[in-house]
Amino acid sequence: MNRRTIILLKTLTWLGCLAPLAWLMWGAVTNNLGPNPTQNIAFTTGNTALNLLLVTLAISPVRRIFPRFSWLVRFRRLFGMFVFFYASLHLLTFIALYAGFNVSRMLSEVVTRRYITAGMAAYLLLLPLAATSTRRAIIKLGGKRWNRLHMLIYPAAILAVIHFWWQMKPGVLKPLDETVALAVLLAARPAIAWWKRRKERAVTV
Repeated sequence: MNRRTIILLKTLTWLGCLAPLAWLMWGAVTNNLGPNPTQNIAFTTGNTALNLLLVTLAISPVRRIFPRFSWLVRFRRLFGMFVFFYASLHLLTFIALYAGFNVSRMLSEVVTRRYITAGMAAYLLLLPLAATSTRRAIIKLGGKRWNRLHMLIYPAAILAVIHFWWQMKPGVLKPLDETVALAVLLAARPAIAWWKRRKERAVTV
């Protein structure tokens, strides 16, 4: 894929990833965030972070199954940084709009509300991934250590889905789509590895 096409696709990716934020900003300016603006902001930022996390996880299996899409790896870091960006906005919504920057209240909520505990744990796992997302960090850590560290994306995704489920009322199945998508992506890694080993054995035989 040529450089101009990559630049165009990255521009579209930026616009697409920023669209939820633009929608929230427009809603705030026009006073059109619904009857519960804080809840709307929290849901939009959190849901966007989770969906982008799933997109990030999907890049590796897609390019392994379809080698023609190997160029997708160039977008993984971009999606990953937007995951952290929206997760940070989600956390900031909790700190500023729910807890009112009250540290004792924040700590109490983290300890007593299990969905907040799970969400905070997911965010803490994303921190080292965001901090080591640069080429310099890859060189400094070394490829193997960097890859091992970035396996934290899997427990972070699991905790994010748990965070989503635990804040839902009984019987509400809103997180089901994300749960199924994550389950498929988690199963894809060993399934692809098994399929490749089987293919290599068939070639050698």
